[in-house]
Amino acid sequence: MRRTLLYAASAAVLSLGVSQAFAQSGSVEKAVGGYNFAEAAKEAPGTKDFHSADGHLTFAIVTHTAGNGFFDPVYVGATVAGNMIGAKILLLGSESPVDDPAREIEILNQIVQDPTIDGIIMTTPQIGAYNDIVKAAEAAGIPIATTNSFDATILHRNNISHTGQDASAAAIGGEALANCVLASGATSGSILLPSSTAMGNIEVNNRVTAAFNAIVKTLKDAGKLDAFKVDAGPENVGIDTNPNDPVNALVSLFESRGDAVGAFTANNVFTPPLVKAVAQMGRTGKFCAFGFDLGPAQQEGIAAGNLTGSLGQQPFLQGFWPVMQLYLQIDRGIAAANLDTRAQLVTKETVANVGKRFEN
Repeated sequence: MRRTLLYAASAAVLSLGVSQAFAQSGSVEKAVGGYNFAEAAKEAPGTKDFHSADGHLTFAIVTHTAGNGFFDPVYVGATVAGNMIGAKILLLGSESPVDDPAREIEILNQIVQDPTIDGIIMTTPQIGAYNDIVKAAEAAGIPIATTNSFDATILHRNNISHTGQDASAAAIGGEALANCVLASGATSGSILLPSSTAMGNIEVNNRVTAAFNAIVKTLKDAGKLDAFKVDAGPENVGIDTNPNDPVNALVSLFESRGDAVGAFTANNVFTPPLVKAVAQMGRTGKFCAFGFDLGPAQQEGIAAGNLTGSLGQQPFLQGFWPVMQLYLQIDRGIAAANLDTRAQLVTKETVANVGKRFEN
């Protein structure tokens, strides 16, 4: 009995020792280079006096359309990031509900001359239109980050971070549209991708192409491609549609084809009108309609059955990350780090989960 008790006591002591050792295992006291992590994590002494030298950072975020609600969560994300780092965020943009890069550039030309600005975040929907802004900002010592729409040709692109959704994400919507048509029981018909290249938004053009390719591939994989006509215009960047009267233009397009079974719209200019067009034609719940963005009109359309699904860009990130990137660039010297926000496909089953924290 005594030997048993001694063995049990010894085992308990050994177990206690092992537990204590495991509790401390893996703890890192300092960097391999010898410095203290807590000290290294502190903000640099001169960060708050960068450029404007007024004791705090001020970033301006400028978009090409603040009038339709899409950029609301972008502004929220920028504000959240600004609060985290103690920076003032100016929320600016064209008042228009449709793309208005000319007004955005007008605002940018004013902002870049403002001595209180420490960093600029801007959308770049119009290819080749922002080089003078970049030159002026560089001359003034103001760092730039781009967000949302992507201009691959912008001056010193590799030195400027970009946050946004790659146009290839539209393939998620294209695949969903094709599967919707197949599941509907339709044996033939037209699948249409209306848009407007006159607006000059290369990102939207690329989305249409990505969605078109995904629709074709999905139908082909199902052995049904020959049964349907997929039409995205002669260059697969969209069937030219009037953006100034989009609802009537969409209704006319669908009715003129006579056999339309589905449609995909690639931006906020045409998706809310798609909702209205489906309702106006009396095809609620009977037409595979997919679009882009997740503003109030899209959410209401999905809930009512006039929009089957819509792709979100997770725009909260498109405001949050550029602010953080500029801060890291100023405080840490971190080079441009891009972020792909991907796509969030929202349908009637999931629409109630969108927007609860302003992140739609």
